[in-house]
Amino acid sequence: MRSTDRLAPRGNKIYFLSDFHLGAPTAAESLQREQRICQFLDQAALDAAEIFLMGDLFDFWYEYKKVVPKGYVRLLGKLATLQDAEIKLHLFVGNHDMWVKDYFQQELGLHVYYDPVTIVRNGQRLHIGHGDGLGPGDTGYKWLKRIFRNPICQRLFGWLPPVIGISIAAFFSRQSRAKTGAAEEVFQGPEREWLISYCKERMALDPVDYFLFGHRHLPIDWELSSDPSIVRYINLGDWIRYYSYAVLDGTSLSLKFFTDQQHKLITNRKP
Repeated sequence: MRSTDRLAPRGNKIYFLSDFHLGAPTAAESLQREQRICQFLDQAALDAAEIFLMGDLFDFWYEYKKVVPKGYVRLLGKLATLQDAEIKLHLFVGNHDMWVKDYFQQELGLHVYYDPVTIVRNGQRLHIGHGDGLGPGDTGYKWLKRIFRNPICQRLFGWLPPVIGISIAAFFSRQSRAKTGAAEEVFQGPEREWLISYCKERMALDPVDYFLFGHRHLPIDWELSSDPSIVRYINLGDWIRYYSYAVLDGTSLSLKFFTDQQHKLITNRKP
């Protein structure tokens, strides 16, 4: 775990968004989603100091030594433009794009993270990450994640020609969505949501003001403790159904929607 501190310029905002899953389920739907994401990034660029991309930007990503997956030129070009405008960009690796290596650092200047970190912005401590493999349960995925993150396994996969390797990975990505799709659509309650369990356990070790994750695909703003020290867990939702994001404006962090879906927010906070 790392802790970094940087005070955003006065009047500027810090944005967090996650789970684009570009490339799925069809090229046409992915393109429409990519265009909307770029529209949002154009809007955010007007007042952003930093933008955190919290994982699963792509439904699958693997970097061969001299080959990266085809497509996504609108998003990649937009990130390059934001970087040239000196907006600080961060990328957290998700479970669908965990094989990010050095392309985003070298070509686009992004700061890349492979595990959750604790950061400090404007006096607020935030523990942030993609969210996969945290909390109790899901032992099967945790075992697979150790294999997939193993450098030897990644190197062996890289020996496959791209046309074969990417086809195999795309198949397993579709299988993963089919298996978890229904569960991602339903809030399980505070006792069964494993990221809430993770946050409650983590609070005793690393006091923070906010926990912020993606992966769950639901827009959630949940108070974990009561006054006087309110700690909140925020899940960013996704850009498949909800088009939701979080913004830190000064010391206030809020979950918002790029489309008119505020009524779908899952929260226990009083109006």
